[in-house]
Amino acid sequence: MNPSRPTCFVQIALLMVLGGLLTACAHRPQRQAPPAPGTQQARHFQVSRQVSNSLDYQVFLPAGYRAGSGKKWPLIVFLHGAGERGTNIDKVTVHGPPKIVKSRPDFPFVVVSPQCPDHAFWNPDELDTLLDHILARYDTDAARVYLTGLSMGGNGSWIWSTARPERFAAVAPICGWGDPVRVWIASGPRRNALSTLPVWAFHGAKDSVVPLRDSEAMVAAFARIGNKVKLTIYPDADHNSWTAAYDDPALYDWFLSHSR
Repeated sequence: MNPSRPTCFVQIALLMVLGGLLTACAHRPQRQAPPAPGTQQARHFQVSRQVSNSLDYQVFLPAGYRAGSGKKWPLIVFLHGAGERGTNIDKVTVHGPPKIVKSRPDFPFVVVSPQCPDHAFWNPDELDTLLDHILARYDTDAARVYLTGLSMGGNGSWIWSTARPERFAAVAPICGWGDPVRVWIASGPRRNALSTLPVWAFHGAKDSVVPLRDSEAMVAAFARIGNKVKLTIYPDADHNSWTAAYDDPALYDWFLSHSR
């Protein structure tokens, strides 16, 4: 019997274990550094380890943001429209808050703008998981989370806020559509949360893509349960009512006037 053989086997086994550890480390997702304050950068988020779904998103941190300073910033979650779906994350910055922050490094909110995959619609469960991740990852105030979106994102804003009203301090759906029945049949704590959720909807009177009546139906449903919902109608606007809405400083003042 060769006395060196057991030693050889042990060495081989150790090398195999070491190789496995190195491989695992090489494939372990790396924690991404936050964007520099005053900038917006793309990020990737795995919705769940159990499913393959993932969301890319843009995140903007205000110029005054300092991680670990103890200051908690208000958060805007922006949901884009159908035309910005896909895998090109830069598309989500063509409208709304992620467009505004390109020239406003002092914009007084953290802004998170996820991208919906091709041929999909906004999923409240996935968005909930992303929101949990953002609140844990960045110095944001869970009591001042504001939701807004346009067109398909307006739909996402209505659907997500009616499913999870307790998560938001205020919601501003723009030229979107929703399900009024979900509001009518709400009961218990969810109905109470819906009746007190600040909602300000916007729509163009001449919208040929999503009819004005879709916003009116949702506004009527909220009013029916006692909500002091607001609706702004732009008389000459077609589908693009979002430019006027997002360019109005009153919207952001209104957001900041509410906390949960």
